Amino acid sequence: MKTLFRNFLLNLVTLWGVSEILPGLFYTGGFRTLAMGSLGLMLLNLLVIPLLKVMFLPLNILTLGIFTWVINVIALYLLTTIVPQFKLIPYSFPGAQISIIDLPPMELNVLMVAILSSFLIGLISHILKWLIE
Repeated sequence: MKTLFRNFLLNLVTLWGVSEILPGLFYTGGFRTLAMGSLGLMLLNLLVIPLLKVMFLPLNILTLGIFTWVINVIALYLLTTIVPQFKLIPYSFPGAQISIIDLPPMELNVLMVAILSSFLIGLISHILKWLIE
């Protein structure tokens, strides 16, 4: 029970953080929607993602684990289907300059937003899990 509650809070913070960082993933309805999304993501991580990993195991081995991103994008799409208040929308990135790295402005379509969102969700949740343990 403690692990489920920890996963719920971890997903809650992760979804909130990604929606603050990336305007292409947003939710309407406040904290209740965020909690429903966290519960949905927790259930997807416990039930659906392991099944998808087993189904796509040969492809995942062939791509040396990179196909896991596709599985995470599928899970994010399922989350937006289960909780309709979560939406992925096209986003116009204004560009940025970080030290010597210059990122040009670009238009991100829904697929690119989904890929970037799933990458950020995975990265932030991984860092938070590492900090908790």
